[in-house]
Amino acid sequence: MIGGILLSCFSCSGNQKAMGEAITERDSLPVMDTRGVTTLISDSGMIRYRINTEEWKVFDRKVPPYWAFEQGVYLEKFDTLFQVEASIEADTAYFYNKEELWKLVSNVHIQNLKGEKFDTDLLYWDQKKQRVYSDHRIRIEQPDRVIIGRGFESNQQMTIYTIHKPEGIFYVDDTATAPPDSLQADTLQKK
Repeated sequence: MIGGILLSCFSCSGNQKAMGEAITERDSLPVMDTRGVTTLISDSGMIRYRINTEEWKVFDRKVPPYWAFEQGVYLEKFDTLFQVEASIEADTAYFYNKEELWKLVSNVHIQNLKGEKFDTDLLYWDQKKQRVYSDHRIRIEQPDRVIIGRGFESNQQMTIYTIHKPEGIFYVDDTATAPPDSLQADTLQKK
């Protein structure tokens, strides 16, 4: 009887600790949150990518599910001989794994195998369609010129591309002589 009285005294003391509500929406939490990551990703048994990031979160219950790299990402794509085919860097990136679609946001820098450099603030990479595209301003630096445009489409190797609404800075060799003009000033007829 004394044990029953002691138990009831402790349970009625009124000193309850405040507790936060339980998280019931599991889709708002990442299933994985990893820091300081360097990882290799394979496709059909071949290493195809290396990813370096400060933070990698996986949201498997979001619609659509995605991976988040919100503290920056550096990605290298390898060819079949393990040579770097392209490198990509961005302040923020999202990978929608079911669609195989990357969304790269803010300070996106890409370098292809030919050494061309691409800079933009928004870029999509559709791995299923093997296509890279953007509707934002893009700057492409080639060895002999700089091309600027709004909107862009490319193959995923970034070697064959189309620039929408292009502008450009083209370097001219001043030492080269221009071909002679086919019209002579004295052969023009005056009216």
